[in-house]
Amino acid sequence: MSTQVFLLRHAESADPSVFHGYESDIDLSERGVRQAAAIAAALAAEKPEIVVSSAMRRARRTAETIARVCGVAHEIEPELHERKVGILSGQPFANNRIWSETSRRWSSGETGYAHAGAESLDELRERLLPAWERVTGRHEGRRIVIVAHGIVCKVLIANLIPDQTWANLGAIRNVAVHELRNAVGAWTLSRFGWLPAEFAEQGLRS
Repeated sequence: MSTQVFLLRHAESADPSVFHGYESDIDLSERGVRQAAAIAAALAAEKPEIVVSSAMRRARRTAETIARVCGVAHEIEPELHERKVGILSGQPFANNRIWSETSRRWSSGETGYAHAGAESLDELRERLLPAWERVTGRHEGRRIVIVAHGIVCKVLIANLIPDQTWANLGAIRNVAVHELRNAVGAWTLSRFGWLPAEFAEQGLRS
């Protein structure tokens, strides 16, 4: 039996206008709570067997909702936490020069770059891939929901799926589902960024 992973970013945080790195353990917004409930109902149809998340509050609360609705256990994998961003934490997303410079350098192949106090793309990869292997190895052959953070999802997909890169993946939306499968020793991407149609109708799309 193949291992099937539904990888997603947590629901909307209580202040989505600023960066929340590892340094900020913020909760969900009211819309985030509704997003978590809506995606939980959609994922229940996929019959997941386990939910795994980072220990950070925004990911944990999203995962707890999914686990409860799906009637399965919830496990914590601490190393799936958000990127350490140092002075970027709490700064606004709009026209942010620090993040624009980081993303530009990563896209050009300078993956060891990070401003002071932050993790580089290389450091993220070195932390996240072993965590992925632990989770998928422990639950091999099962249907797994993994709730993490936008940059975590992006780094994992870029490193697990051939022809996917940091530069071409684009933004990772809150609770959008990325479905990965492993049947013959290699991961494939079945769906990227999927959200139920009712998200747009109910104003839940971030």
